[in-house]
Amino acid sequence: MIRRPRRSCLYMPGTNARAHDKARELACDVVIFDLEDSVAPEAKAEARNRIVACLDAGGYGARELVVRINHPATVWGRDDLAAAARAGAQAVLLPKVTGAEDVRVAGRVLDDLGVAARLWAMMETARGVLDAPAIAESHPRLALFAMGLEDFAKELHADTAPPRMAMLYALERTVLVARAFGLGVLDGVYPAFDDDAGFAAACAQGAALGFDGKQLIHPRQIAAANAAFAPSAEAVAEAHRIIAAFEAARERGAGIAVLDGRMIEALHVDEARTLVAFAEDIAARG
Repeated sequence: MIRRPRRSCLYMPGTNARAHDKARELACDVVIFDLEDSVAPEAKAEARNRIVACLDAGGYGARELVVRINHPATVWGRDDLAAAARAGAQAVLLPKVTGAEDVRVAGRVLDDLGVAARLWAMMETARGVLDAPAIAESHPRLALFAMGLEDFAKELHADTAPPRMAMLYALERTVLVARAFGLGVLDGVYPAFDDDAGFAAACAQGAALGFDGKQLIHPRQIAAANAAFAPSAEAVAEAHRIIAAFEAARERGAGIAVLDGRMIEALHVDEARTLVAFAEDIAARG
């Protein structure tokens, strides 16, 4: 499986033109232009126009460009969806997904437009998490689940305080379903952007749970997220050793290899090659 780097996914308020320009120089893997929570109702149309202008202008290099729209059932949602897709967003992030039909409706709109954009689904409702399997197979354009823990915690009357015990079932279930259906999956934001130690701990937990990366609300969080969700130099070196040992065994006519007293099979080599390719993709981005 090809892993696209999504270690750091930075939200940019739709009305903040200065931030949009700055994002062209930041080391984040993904830029998420936001039309939903960070934009006041009276500024929605202006924000949409600004984002379209940024997408048209380009200059974001290898960064994946995503637009979080307002829910399609709102007065802005359909226009957001069409504008983002036509302007060349690589994905459209659907907020507050409660079931498969939310994704199917958006998918049909994109199909009718004839654009290439994929769909990402915010998992921030109880129904959404419970219906994750149905959502995962709702439309072929769906590529990723993104946790929305602040809204989810509000609905549950719970909190997101470390170590996020109240969130663990939802986090683990979403990762499990994403992997079962071949989707990407992102951990939620860490609101206290000046708490470096707390953020690092949250990233470590998210990586251990199997997330691809973390959604961010401030550029100062980028470096820590990039480090936490990238393979270590030691892991890459070990992957190369696994590949070399297996290839040497194959040259001898053996179907398995032994490395440091453990058996190496084809599945271990596939995983090692995936990790090496992922590390090379990261390195190529500088």
